[in-house]
Amino acid sequence: MKIQGKTALVTGASRGIGRAIAIELAQNGIQRLLLVARDATRLAQLATEIEVEGVEVVIIPLDLTKPIDVNIAVAKAWRDYGPIHLLVNCAGIVHQTPFLQSKMYQIHEEISLNLMGMYTITRLMARRMAARQEGTIVNVSSLMGKVAAPTMSTYSATKFAILGFTQALRGELSAHKLNVISLLPSLTDTDMSRGLKLFSWVRATTPKRVAISLLRGLHRGDSEILVGWQSYLAVWGQRLAPWLLEKILLITAPQWQEKPQLRG
Repeated sequence: MKIQGKTALVTGASRGIGRAIAIELAQNGIQRLLLVARDATRLAQLATEIEVEGVEVVIIPLDLTKPIDVNIAVAKAWRDYGPIHLLVNCAGIVHQTPFLQSKMYQIHEEISLNLMGMYTITRLMARRMAARQEGTIVNVSSLMGKVAAPTMSTYSATKFAILGFTQALRGELSAHKLNVISLLPSLTDTDMSRGLKLFSWVRATTPKRVAISLLRGLHRGDSEILVGWQSYLAVWGQRLAPWLLEKILLITAPQWQEKPQLRG
């Protein structure tokens, strides 16, 4: 995909990977950026930073877990700034907890945003793109969408689901000339990840490196974009010796001292 002169909408743009992707798009010729996140202040700060690149920036403070608000926002964006050529679904949240200690409100948060929020905006955007027979959708999954790990069960479940969703859409929407791509970062140094207990063998990459990998993948026309050698090593380990990789994950997983509280 050539992004020069195009319009892109990026969710989760206020921080982390989404923010880095927005900046990288601006520095590589995108004409207009629609930035979506819940934090209006952070979005405004990012817009000020990006506008010096000569890019038109529109901020859209929005909670993707509220379908009615999303519907209204997408309709308005297409009316005022469309057509939108590129959708990057980057919004997400993680709660790292052993399954027996997990809390239902945290599970609901992860599924509501990571999966259902992405589904809601993608459905609205894809229908409009399909009507024009033009568009690219990038769904940000994770290495955890290929290799699940202890203490990350719900997060992994949502990221596995994103890969399945992306693969299904890739087949369905190709008839409408839409490209559907998955981006799979490994652990990335963001605000969200700094609160995690890390696996001992994992080394964090940077949001900028993830963004650069995405731009390269778009240029090459990749359908799946892995980021970093650790991702390739883990994926090949999963394919060739899943039993060995599972043992390694158990050995290197963070240790938790708390015990589950069982209640009737």
